[in-house]
Amino acid sequence: MTSRMTEISIDCVDPARLATFWCAVLGYAVLDATDDLVEIGPGDRTDAELLEAARRGPVGPTIFLARVREPKTVKNRLHFDVSPVDATQVEEVARLESLGAGHADIGQTGEESWVVMADPEGNEFCVLRSLAPGEFELA
Repeated sequence: MTSRMTEISIDCVDPARLATFWCAVLGYAVLDATDDLVEIGPGDRTDAELLEAARRGPVGPTIFLARVREPKTVKNRLHFDVSPVDATQVEEVARLESLGAGHADIGQTGEESWVVMADPEGNEFCVLRSLAPGEFELA
């Protein structure tokens, strides 16, 4: 018997703003929204299709963005890693900056192969190597 990770919840001050950012980053869509809670995820499947897929094996989780009053104050204990699929890492970092992300210093040495960034509310995430054709090939 196993469980599946089906949702990730993030506390934030402005759920709609963060939903717009993460939808643009991940190619997700808003699935449901109120003033205080926004759910985003792959927008190309019905609930029944997602349920069946989750029963068969792991699927990408939806993300719940929940309004809280207090702003983020410390480094995340959990963060996203994203890998560009149709651009170089440098191009993806520039795209994410244009969406409102910034660089984050969490003590990296400068020798890392990833880039540490922060979303518009300061939540850290990493941009890993590109998976684009010509940038990443299997041996």
